[in-house]
Amino acid sequence: MTETSPQTGPALSVRAATLADVEPLVGLVTAAYRGDASRAGWTTEADLLDGARIDPALLRADITRPHSKVLVVDDTVRDAAGGSVLACAHVAVEDGAGYFGMFAVRPDRQGGGVGRALLAESERVVRDEWGQALLRMSVIDARADLIAWYVRRGYVRTGRLKPFPYGDERFGVPQRDDLRFEVLEKRL
Repeated sequence: MTETSPQTGPALSVRAATLADVEPLVGLVTAAYRGDASRAGWTTEADLLDGARIDPALLRADITRPHSKVLVVDDTVRDAAGGSVLACAHVAVEDGAGYFGMFAVRPDRQGGGVGRALLAESERVVRDEWGQALLRMSVIDARADLIAWYVRRGYVRTGRLKPFPYGDERFGVPQRDDLRFEVLEKRL
C-alpha cells in the first residue's frame, strides 16, 4: 500500500500490473482518452484522435521489460462496463532519465486527486527505486489544459518537439494534421 500526503492527494493502493491486467488497462486508457466515454472527464483527446490509444502488444512489452512498470490503482467500485481499474501510469528508464506516460484515470473519477497521487507515486518509483533525478514525458502540444496541469505540478516545458507518429494506427487515427508532442521535464 502506498500512502500519499495531503499535498499529493488521497491515499492509494498502487501495484505493478501483470499480464492479466492488459485487457482492463486497454479499456481504461481508451475510455479516458477516446470516444464519447472520454468526454465525461477532462482528459479526452476525442477531438484530436480516434481509434486506439494503447496497443495491447506494446502494453505487454511495457509490463515485462526491465526498468519499466505499469502502475495500477484498483477501485472497489466497478464502472458501468464492469471494470475495477481506477487509474494507471507507465514509468520506465529511457535515454538516461525516467519516463512517464500512459497516464489515465477513469473519466467518472477525474478531478478528485487520484491522478495527482498516482503522479507523485510514479515520481517516487523513478527516483527511489531506479535512482533517476529527472522525469520526462511527451504531451500533445495542442493539449494546453493538460500541459498546464503538469506545469502546476513542477514540470517544465522544454520547447523540444517530437513528431506525431502519423500512419501508425497503434497510437490512434489523427483528426488533424498539426499534431506533435512537446517534451516536459521535472527534476526529482
